[in-house]
Amino acid sequence: MIPEYYFFDTFRGKRVHLGVTGSVAAFKALDLLRALVRLNIQVGVTLTDGARKFITDMCFGALGADPVHTQLFSSAGYDHLEPSVADAFVVAPATANILAKMAHGLADDLLSCQLLAYAGPTLVAPAMNPRMWSAAATQDNWRTLMQRGVRPVSPGSGKVACGESGTGRMAEVHEIFFQVMSALAPQDLAGQRIMLTVGPTREYFDLARFWSNPSSGMMGASLAVCAAMRGAEVTVIQGPVDITLPAGIHVVPVVSAREMFAAAQDIFPSQHIGCFAAAVADFRPPPCSQSKFKKSGAGLSIEFEPNPDILATLSTAKKPGQITIGFAAEAENLTTYATQKLERKNLDVLVANPIHEPGAGFASPTNRVLVFDRYGRHEAWPVLPKTEVAWRIWDWILPSIH
Repeated sequence: MIPEYYFFDTFRGKRVHLGVTGSVAAFKALDLLRALVRLNIQVGVTLTDGARKFITDMCFGALGADPVHTQLFSSAGYDHLEPSVADAFVVAPATANILAKMAHGLADDLLSCQLLAYAGPTLVAPAMNPRMWSAAATQDNWRTLMQRGVRPVSPGSGKVACGESGTGRMAEVHEIFFQVMSALAPQDLAGQRIMLTVGPTREYFDLARFWSNPSSGMMGASLAVCAAMRGAEVTVIQGPVDITLPAGIHVVPVVSAREMFAAAQDIFPSQHIGCFAAAVADFRPPPCSQSKFKKSGAGLSIEFEPNPDILATLSTAKKPGQITIGFAAEAENLTTYATQKLERKNLDVLVANPIHEPGAGFASPTNRVLVFDRYGRHEAWPVLPKTEVAWRIWDWILPSIH
């Protein structure tokens, strides 16, 4: 399943051509097709004879693919040139056979003809037996394709359909989808190193209980995926939340606010942009004095102490040219508290949202935000998917980095 924070509604009208070859992983191409069609991308499909042994062309047509090609010689006569209008061409799954054809310029079926004639961004997601993948000929062909600019979506490791284990499994569909979106997206964040803090933190007061908040990490994940999609080198310091990020994003897992602070202090000096989207616990209990508090007739009294202010510490110490983006989740006086925080913490951009409104609080797929910057600009955005908010935030800071 592709997470919601991978879906950015900015590719409407784009065209992708999907090549499917003879692998048991061919059925996964349907999930990729569904995801592309969901974004109103026009998808054409070509199936090889081998692919049609595993899945029918009717399946792709029923899910919205148009056109669907299967034969080299057809009444149209020019099907081998049809993908030339596509913005990207992806082969998933790609067998050892199609890699060899691509590397050596063979064109003995429709898909290999189309690939030979196509001049745009080409992505390849191999799927095969581990011994076939590791064979010297396959590795030579793979290196040749990479040298020519074909974009790799490298296979993963694990048990394959034949029962053997090793490298050769087709990459997860969400990874292929992300790579296709990256090929379609503007690369306006290329060359930027961006650090993001994401999710909640947890402050344990015994071995079974902690002080935290309901942050799902979806806003931070949307920002991270969007930035990487647009070409940035992204590092995520991730609190204890279950999110799946693309393979190219470096993830540093942490639990407590002090762990997040230590990681951010280490990473931020080498970054161009620090985006502090985590919902950090402002206070922590003292170190655990016992393994687990037991019920008794009396209540439980714990005196909390303040955690380090990650955002203020790093933003006030930033070097010339570094940009910091902060977030403010407030239940009242949104504009007042946001503008005060922007100045007090020396931020370049502050994104504020009301946590008490439906569709704008923690764990919601949408958000309503006010955006402020140090130059006096401010905007109020309506309730939008968090992916759209993320895209707009990066748009907002583009003038500052170019």
